Amino acid sequence: MTMSTVVLDSVTKVYPGGHLAVDRMSLRAEEGELLVLLGPSGCGKSTLLRMIAGLEEITSGDLYLDGRIANDLAPRDRDVAMVFQNGALYPHRTVRGNLSFPLEIAKADPAMVRERVVELSRALHIDETLDRRPGTLSGGQRQRVAMGRAIVRQPSLFLMDEPLSNLDAGMRTELRMEISSLVRALGVTTIYVTHDQVEALTLADRIAIMNRGVLQDVGTPGQIYNDPATAFVAAFLSSQQLNLLSATVRTPQNQYILLDFGLHQITMPWTDPRAYAVSQHTGSQIIVGIRPDGLTPVGEGTDGPFFSGRVRTLEYHGHEWLAYLEVGIPAVPAPEPDLIKPQGTGDGNGNGAGGGLIRSMMRRLMSTGDEPVERQDAPSGSGHHRRADLVVRLGSRPVWRAGEHGRVAVDLSRLMLFTLEGNRIDPPRR
Repeated sequence: MTMSTVVLDSVTKVYPGGHLAVDRMSLRAEEGELLVLLGPSGCGKSTLLRMIAGLEEITSGDLYLDGRIANDLAPRDRDVAMVFQNGALYPHRTVRGNLSFPLEIAKADPAMVRERVVELSRALHIDETLDRRPGTLSGGQRQRVAMGRAIVRQPSLFLMDEPLSNLDAGMRTELRMEISSLVRALGVTTIYVTHDQVEALTLADRIAIMNRGVLQDVGTPGQIYNDPATAFVAAFLSSQQLNLLSATVRTPQNQYILLDFGLHQITMPWTDPRAYAVSQHTGSQIIVGIRPDGLTPVGEGTDGPFFSGRVRTLEYHGHEWLAYLEVGIPAVPAPEPDLIKPQGTGDGNGNGAGGGLIRSMMRRLMSTGDEPVERQDAPSGSGHHRRADLVVRLGSRPVWRAGEHGRVAVDLSRLMLFTLEGNRIDPPRR
């Protein structure tokens, strides 16, 4: 089985009427790699997949498959197999007939076809359904047949468009493991589209995150999760709500970095690798991101950076409890990624497209003085400060009750720091 590299060079898709679906996408999938395209519904990831398959025309830019330009290649000439969200099986053919169809069209030897269909059906645990029609199968069985039909002719590239989205949670987990093991056993380059963060993190060799047609970040699951390029990526990859807060950067007598939240302050030593980059924003506001598991409940008198406030409510999630802590700091939304460019795609100074507009918008949303502006009863829509409830992960047993005073230690290494445009504040490169 051959493998294929996929290279997208400034690929753009504009639909009739001027709708921009994909905006200057440049991305590479290596031989044998499982690359996941992740993003919210309508972000352009399925359109991108269909352009690779040849089902949509490319408006501008170039697509290379295994080093050859493929913009004008017919779908049948791309050696690509695609698995759709609904399986797209032939209802009048049995499972055996669906699996064998691609090989029959290729006029393969009938004996080889029978042998390959039986072997594949066993690997996919559908060998007992070979003589049944798709209408009699469960959703999970139909998706296994769809995967088998894609795999059976041994293409050089798999394209999977949210193949698990119509299944229940248990079936998704089971099939996710099967897809991962099958794709890696075959070693075929695979591009997998999903809006599910868990699927992306568990399946991918690398993840490319999109929103509104724009590539936001690309890297390994660990890189994307622990060091996201934009505030949007950080928020999108959080299984619980990400705490995004406004802070003013200060450097008192140049002794340390102070992140001033108004009612609370956090100090960052100069030994922190990000300190110099953060200090370039002295006197200005930045966005500070903290995941719920970066906050740890502690008792009074504990040293180190902390937030404190009233426990507004607790939520039970079965395996853990979450607490919502009112700390008197206005929360802020992640800047809209269609108006910003991620790290490395602006002018080198964090000034992506629309930066002035975003800066103006964010300054209206954030407090502008030393004291935060609390508007506890204001709605959460644009132009208002949302109630600043810090989401805190408590584990399997709650340590507080609603209405009590709570105090949480802040893990400085887990802080994510972004400019007002939403770009990551990076330490200087050596």
